[in-house]
Amino acid sequence: MKLKPTLIILAGFACVVGLALAVATHGQAADFDLNKVKVGDGVPKSLTGKPGDPKQGRKAAINRKRGNCLACHILPVPEQADHGNIGPSLSDVASRMSEAEIRLRLIDPKVSNPDTIMPSFYKKTGFHRVQKKWQGKTILKAQDIEDIVAYLLTLKE
Repeated sequence: MKLKPTLIILAGFACVVGLALAVATHGQAADFDLNKVKVGDGVPKSLTGKPGDPKQGRKAAINRKRGNCLACHILPVPEQADHGNIGPSLSDVASRMSEAEIRLRLIDPKVSNPDTIMPSFYKKTGFHRVQKKWQGKTILKAQDIEDIVAYLLTLKE
């Protein structure tokens, strides 16, 4: 059976679209269920299946439009002014918390402390009065979470 060039092109296009959709949704919160990944007081496994990059994590953590950790926490980032003091200092967070605990605090800190004002960076449901542009979205992507976890793990006394 001989296929026409048009069918070959369409089949190839369908494969590329399918692969693109699979890559685009991998590691996103669409299928994320905290009940399936939480173990004890943390989330031990990477959300992406690969380790984070501490350099990218530092950038995300101090970026005022992404992690914005400096709004509430002190970090060893002397080039940035105006560190917050609402939350605990993160300068030695890896001395106090495990990787799994840090990951859970970023995903949904209300699991550990229901009264916290810290936002859930990787949760997209259960909120009230969400701005339209944020409905159904997480604040950070899975890779951002992993990168920030990797960065915070470098902060030990």
